[in-house]
Amino acid sequence: MLSDLFGQYKRLTNKFEGILTGKGLEFGGSLIRTEATGYGAIYFLQCMLDKTGGSLDGATVVISGSGNVATFAAEKARHLGAKVLTLSDSGGYIHDPDGIDEEKLEWIKELKNVRRGRISEYAEQFPSATFHEGRPWGVPCDYAIPCATQNEIDEDEAKLLIENGCKGISEGANMPTVVAGINAFLEAGILYGPSKAANAGGVAVSGMEMSQNSARISWSEDEFQKLLLSTMEGLHERCHRYGEGKGVNGGCAYLRGANVAGFVKIADAMLAYGVL
Repeated sequence: MLSDLFGQYKRLTNKFEGILTGKGLEFGGSLIRTEATGYGAIYFLQCMLDKTGGSLDGATVVISGSGNVATFAAEKARHLGAKVLTLSDSGGYIHDPDGIDEEKLEWIKELKNVRRGRISEYAEQFPSATFHEGRPWGVPCDYAIPCATQNEIDEDEAKLLIENGCKGISEGANMPTVVAGINAFLEAGILYGPSKAANAGGVAVSGMEMSQNSARISWSEDEFQKLLLSTMEGLHERCHRYGEGKGVNGGCAYLRGANVAGFVKIADAMLAYGVL
């Protein structure tokens, strides 16, 4: 569908511009665009941990969803040494105490992207796992990565995560935590990477794709990986700059930092244009 839209735009206007992103590689698309949002959420979490002396190496991670964002967040978390315990869909979640390794993750990608199956089939395929209805936020973990949908963590689930020892959240979905849940995270003083910053990797790579199209060049996967990591590090630094010392016990209030950083960027642009 996207290729049809882009092809017709090009035919009607006789222009080749990056007006659509996520295109096929054959006509100006970018490598790792599919992976970018999930990878970016994990990069943002790692940046927060770098500031506090933490690490994903050896940590347990609970992830919701089983689409591109969730599966590639799981993939990058594994690359950084974490054990991924859960994935989910609208029917429920699977919990694998042994961890979702590379082989299992590839099986899930084939299940969801090719066969369009249900995540419950994972528990039938791998005896180490169990399937449960509902959402995975009752599974004890070090870090939680909501990657499914809006409002998927309510206040009670946020408090349950905190009670079970969760030390940080990085939001891969758009606004996955309700306001009361966000307040619970902030009051507990755990790391909270808001979606407006933590899930910006996909949009960032879309912007890179438009630049790639405008310059009539094609960047390698390694170049995109470095650009994505650099972008997420830059986003994190701006959020940290404006949120440092504003959280519980002098910690970083990343939500505040993200809001202020966004406001400052727009205000500076308006000043530069003479609007203000």
